[in-house]
Amino acid sequence: MSKIAIVTGGSRGIGNAIALDLLDKGYRVGVGYYKNKSLAEEIAKKNTHALPLHIDITSLESIEKAFNEIEDNYGLVDILINNAGISQVKSFESLEDEDWQIMWETNFMSAVRCIKLALPSMIKKGEGKIINIASIGGQWGGVHQVHYAAAKAALINLTKSIAKSYSKDGICCNAVSPGLINTDMISNELKKSTVNTSNNIPIGRHGTVNEVSSLVSFLCSEESSYITGQVLNVNGGMNLCE
Repeated sequence: MSKIAIVTGGSRGIGNAIALDLLDKGYRVGVGYYKNKSLAEEIAKKNTHALPLHIDITSLESIEKAFNEIEDNYGLVDILINNAGISQVKSFESLEDEDWQIMWETNFMSAVRCIKLALPSMIKKGEGKIINIASIGGQWGGVHQVHYAAAKAALINLTKSIAKSYSKDGICCNAVSPGLINTDMISNELKKSTVNTSNNIPIGRHGTVNEVSSLVSFLCSEESSYITGQVLNVNGGMNLCE
């Protein structure tokens, strides 16, 4: 029987590439979406093993409903990919408490809630894979994205803590940390910049969503069963230029 995965934020960008990659490899995939229902349904039309799941990742009730739905249709979750997130370009001085709250709930607490729901069945099975999509900002910090960087740094630490706590139960938890990847979210941010960001990347270009999804697919596979608690960078060498 093929493995069952949930991908939050699976209708667009990196999440979309991850969902499609897993479907191509025979997984049954819950494709999480918030606003982009038509994109998630389009995936399901082309893949009989795709299940669109409406998820408001800031709502525990919504997350529980999505987990119940995939369990009713496919079974207990084997693989959790916490991909959904937001970004915001704003100076530290202008950040309001609401900005911090929204960023924290979306980019960190969402993963906490999903992991708590996924863990019991994984522990019962004696195996499971959790992959958190972090960011180079969570390692570097961010000048105009302080709240984003802080939330992603917390996600990285959560990844290591879950790995320390549950690897003995057969659960591998890792983080994938992308740099500048060609997605709508990154493109919108770069439109506000006058700097050629590719000059700061040793490889000399932005990454593609498939370069991220291929690594995530590997971490979902049996071949990665001895990898846990790691932060794997997909950034063209940006971390070397700190």
